[in-house]
Amino acid sequence: MAIDYNDPVVAEEFALVQTMEYDDVVEELMEKGIPPSPSLSDMDIKLMLVEVRLRFSGKLKDSKSKKERPAKFSSKFEEAMWTKPAFEELYSALKKQDDHNAMNCAAEYVNDPELATTRYGKTYTKLIRDVEAALTAPPPVKTPTIAFTGFPSNMGEMGLRATLEALGPIADLECVESEDFPVLSGKVTFEDIETAKAAVAQYDGMDMGMGTKLELTSV
Repeated sequence: MAIDYNDPVVAEEFALVQTMEYDDVVEELMEKGIPPSPSLSDMDIKLMLVEVRLRFSGKLKDSKSKKERPAKFSSKFEEAMWTKPAFEELYSALKKQDDHNAMNCAAEYVNDPELATTRYGKTYTKLIRDVEAALTAPPPVKTPTIAFTGFPSNMGEMGLRATLEALGPIADLECVESEDFPVLSGKVTFEDIETAKAAVAQYDGMDMGMGTKLELTSV
């Protein structure tokens, strides 16, 4: 999305980035989970960092259109922001506090835990624990209906129904095969919310050997 460099906020950030060395700009982008393309010029990469900083700080207004989930994630950090509600909430709180160091620590820990622990372990011990907890926290379940993706397509609807019914009675089930991977996606409505919680607790994040992990989210 194009940004207005006549905007005083944008101009101020650009002035700060313009004096940075190329390697420092690339390093900061990498820490935020956004590796720049080698084909970009020095100025293009600096402009990218300006936009990234403004977006991460909440200073850049987004368009009113709803963001669409990418078909493929560019980094583990981006994936966590889309698939781990507890982490997205934690990171958003850091962004509201305008704590760039903590934001860098959280983003880098998702992308490379070992490197992040080396860099931030002594100063941000509690934050790293909070990030770990957020990444492993099950998604909140507020209704009996669960959206899912990742079950092997060779299960078919009957096999999937049998698998889920082992947890409890199903009121409704709909599924289709993904166009990108041989997996099933759809929605299941259980007869009670406790069964829905059990399904998320048991299957969300499970590796089914299809190149992707199961994702179950409350609808």
